[in-house]
Amino acid sequence: MTTTTTTQKSEADVVLIGAGIMSATLGLLLKELQPNLKIEIFERLDVAAAESSDAWNNAGTGHAAFCELNYTPEKSDGSIDTSKAVKIVEAFEVSRQFWSYLVEKGLLKNPENFIKSIPHMSFVWGEKNTKYLKKRYDALQQFHLFKDMEYTEDAEKIKEWAPLIMEGRKGAKKLAATSMRFGTDVNFGELTRSIFRYLETLEGVQLHFNHEVRKLRKYDDGTWRVKVKELETGAKKRVKAKFVFIGAGGGSLLLLEKANIPEGEGFGGFPVSGQWLKCTNEALIAKHQAKVYGKAAVGAPPMSVPHIDTRMIDGKKALLFGPYAGFSTKFLKNGSYFDLAKSIQLDNIKPMLGAGINNIPLTKYLIEQVFQSSEDRMKALREYLPDAKKEDWVLENAGQRVQVIKKDKNGKGVLEFGTEVVNCADGSLAVLLGASPGASTAVSIMLDLIGRCFKDELASPEWQNKLKEMIPSYGQSLNANPQLADELRHKTGTILKLKTLV
Repeated sequence: MTTTTTTQKSEADVVLIGAGIMSATLGLLLKELQPNLKIEIFERLDVAAAESSDAWNNAGTGHAAFCELNYTPEKSDGSIDTSKAVKIVEAFEVSRQFWSYLVEKGLLKNPENFIKSIPHMSFVWGEKNTKYLKKRYDALQQFHLFKDMEYTEDAEKIKEWAPLIMEGRKGAKKLAATSMRFGTDVNFGELTRSIFRYLETLEGVQLHFNHEVRKLRKYDDGTWRVKVKELETGAKKRVKAKFVFIGAGGGSLLLLEKANIPEGEGFGGFPVSGQWLKCTNEALIAKHQAKVYGKAAVGAPPMSVPHIDTRMIDGKKALLFGPYAGFSTKFLKNGSYFDLAKSIQLDNIKPMLGAGINNIPLTKYLIEQVFQSSEDRMKALREYLPDAKKEDWVLENAGQRVQVIKKDKNGKGVLEFGTEVVNCADGSLAVLLGASPGASTAVSIMLDLIGRCFKDELASPEWQNKLKEMIPSYGQSLNANPQLADELRHKTGTILKLKTLV
């Protein structure tokens, strides 16, 4: 391997760090809004979407809040908090509109390669959980985007929806399920790579693999100096950028700390790893056609909600169960065991300690998960597939997530489960931290970021008109506009080659 000490210098309007779904979405949105932008993208690995956006590393795909029970918690008074679910379903509809625009314009080919129709189900057992699911169903029926959800306590109906979860199920336990036939499975790895393939064809866009961002420094004029190392040759690059986006998954926190902006003070990260049981029996894989989500164990992080999940990966149908949570000090699957230690600084040590003390049940849960035996994992699987046989399943490593730790209004540390955008006051740098439901709501998250960091441009008639072309419901609530919601669901379903409801 040859090395060089020469530093290449360049300038860009936009630097995107990390070649995942977030950078891909932001890069394409900005390029559509302002085609003359010069964009440089840096990825430390040799391929796009190899970390959190990869299909095998994703804890779940097509999150639309149809089946994920952690998005509809039960409040202390017994009522259901639907706010997060409503926000997520609206955001997923925005993603569908943007993807449909890309397909309709010929910017993305063959939508069936990244999105498929797959029913979304919730499945519970026991008196308490059944009551909860019925209350959840009733609460969501107030919102138009959930109107096609079905509810049943009939074992035969559940068997019709998902035969495998009823085979061999004995006893008189009360069961309940909901089904949303309108659900989808999204391969975000394939979608991300397709977007980057298109972006690379555009003038002014350069994508650099095997390039690691080492330093970030803000100049007095508000621009940024981004120092990059080419990992294969050791060559150094220095890019002067007007705007920097850090979308490096678990690696974003360490880069936020390098940027040293006041808005980033106090942020820490809590890494959570995951594993899947992957089915190897083709007959079983063929028999199941749904994403079936249950209730998480007490103390479990939201990314660990158990589900038996039909997926389309690399053009082939797959069946997964999990994810089983674990703990690793890495912030990325291809990261370093020193990531957690390197992230601890004077400004975040107190919030991190506080969050740790307040989340002892989570720590206990993760330790138990780490020391699970193969029999323990099969026992968890048999709660969903009673007839499951050990020889039909193999263990696979999933992705690495870094949950956000930040100060609350009293300065104490709290652990957040979700995504968080941190940006400079002048909008010259933005960072995405956190995890689920990130990928599915990427378009809405990036639109919010554009609103923060490109305020003047966003206010222009040109940008407003273009956004309404790309996202017809832009600025409107689809739950509050049933007719528009139905029209757009039908239109996007047709363009994306999905099964649309009558």
